[in-house]
Amino acid sequence: MYETLLYETSGNTATITFNRPDAFNAFNDQQSYDMQDALKQAGKDKNVRVLVITGVGKAFCSGQDLKAISGQENRSLSDSLYKRYNPIIRAMRNLPKPIICRLNGVAAGAGCSIALACDMIVAAENASLIEVFINVGLVLDSGSSYFLPRLVGSAKAFELATMGSKVTAAEALQLGMVNKVVPAEQLDEAVKQLTDYYENAPTKAIALMKKMLSKSFHTNLDDMLDYEAFCQEIAGQSMDYKEGVKAFVEKRKPAFSGE
Repeated sequence: MYETLLYETSGNTATITFNRPDAFNAFNDQQSYDMQDALKQAGKDKNVRVLVITGVGKAFCSGQDLKAISGQENRSLSDSLYKRYNPIIRAMRNLPKPIICRLNGVAAGAGCSIALACDMIVAAENASLIEVFINVGLVLDSGSSYFLPRLVGSAKAFELATMGSKVTAAEALQLGMVNKVVPAEQLDEAVKQLTDYYENAPTKAIALMKKMLSKSFHTNLDDMLDYEAFCQEIAGQSMDYKEGVKAFVEKRKPAFSGE
């Protein structure tokens, strides 16, 4: 279906796999537009209740394919962000479903930004993250200036951004950049444990909490208390809430539908 990535569904899980292994899954123009479309597809499919993003081969995503833009001296980098990368990050954060990053290898530059924009990251022991922008005289983009300091603090974020320091999976776990690190051969099973959970979880409540947690970074307590009340009213009208209460009374495990 796509030229530069794979889009697959299994049960209630969709998986987007970057598929340019010869370029370490780096972004050319086509891959960015394919990614935008795949995220729309995952958002529209009511059967999809959790999304996994990963890469083919040794890399997750090595960022912008510099070879693909070499020789384009008049290329506007801001236009590239507005048209290619920013829509991806916004779509990920607005997707009303959990996104799990299956970090199978290096995530560099915009690839690192995309990993950090996911809701959870499960990393192989040989995976790594690196903000490589400084190595070519550029600044953080694709959301890294937002996500990175919130995950590791401002001082560490400054170090990682301005020195282009490579962060191993083990270090990323200590810093709070990833949720779990496993041997490479156990990566699929670790991701499946999460997708199995989210496939059967109350999806609407999770979507609301995703929005609430994002909002909490740029608002105050009083506003969050009001927003909690607003979201709780919506959750309280869901089928999953009714099923949850019924299951509690009947002393059984709830069968959430995601509605």
